[in-house]
Amino acid sequence: MSGQPPYKPPLAVALEYDHETTPRVTAVGQGDAAERMQEIARQHGVPLVENPQLAAALSRLPLDQEIPEQLYRAVAEVLSYILRTSGKLGAGK
Repeated sequence: MSGQPPYKPPLAVALEYDHETTPRVTAVGQGDAAERMQEIARQHGVPLVENPQLAAALSRLPLDQEIPEQLYRAVAEVLSYILRTSGKLGAGK
């Protein structure tokens, strides 16, 4: 036993939120696919947030399904962070 935790390949989940409906999962990738998703997001200026537990929960949802109510708060925190850091939401909000 090496004492090292088992290797977990990278996991990426893409969300779509149009401010009209509940956010939905639009893509999930693991390993090389996750790394490619992140690379494409960076190239297009799409903000990235690292939250392995939330990504794992979202990755189990069917694509294009609205997120369940149990994940609203966690996703809202991510969206709020993205909006604040992009300057689209005031820092005090």
